[in-house]
Amino acid sequence: MKRLLTMRIRITTVFLGLASLATSARAAERITLANGFDVVCDHHALVEGRVRVYLKAAELDYFEIKPEAVSTVELVPDPPAEPAKAPDAPPNPATKQSVPVIDARLTTTDLHQLLSRASTEHNVDEDLLASVVKMESGGYTRATSRAGARGLMQLMPSTAKQLGVADSFQPEQNVRGGTAYLDTLLTRYHDNIALALAAYNAGPEAVDRYHGIPPYHETRVYVARVIHEFNRRVVARERASRVMTAQITPSH
Repeated sequence: MKRLLTMRIRITTVFLGLASLATSARAAERITLANGFDVVCDHHALVEGRVRVYLKAAELDYFEIKPEAVSTVELVPDPPAEPAKAPDAPPNPATKQSVPVIDARLTTTDLHQLLSRASTEHNVDEDLLASVVKMESGGYTRATSRAGARGLMQLMPSTAKQLGVADSFQPEQNVRGGTAYLDTLLTRYHDNIALALAAYNAGPEAVDRYHGIPPYHETRVYVARVIHEFNRRVVARERASRVMTAQITPSH
């Protein structure tokens, strides 16, 4: 039986869908909700008896929740800036590396078949896998990041080796390995999708160190965008299911 992620979906649709996009230079805020989820935002205010959570400093992007839904509020300083690096030496034409090749984008049907098999094998929602693939590679089988992550689910070579993936550019191997890894993270964080995604992006050590989503802009954006896409897919799936049910239900 697949993990019952629908309840978490509905909760995160409002509270975490875009909440990690705060870009203010000052400290952000982490709002812990009564349901156990964290929201990272720019700031909040009490407006007409409701808590208005501002995602950006400009106060144009916000959502509102009931005061009783808020458990605690704390400041989250931005991570320290990385030390300045010395300028790179001019490239040597004799040793210049080729630009990573991005090609072979899977069709929707092919990707669905891959993700469906992996979903069944590892008990992970197919829409969640599709959302991760969209964020990681856009469906390109040979996508390669600057850090060296490869393939549909952007596996680092060391992670791929641990997962038994011999060729990260081989779609089925990559999806199977990436799904297995996400499965272990969901188990580790008790099916908390946000934490599992944060660990997939920043590593479980960072999630454990900060006892939640790390205060890294990249990770916040990653988690928010994947969950937003996941919610969108689930809503579309439920809508299609209702339409189909209505079509096959005899009218009285």
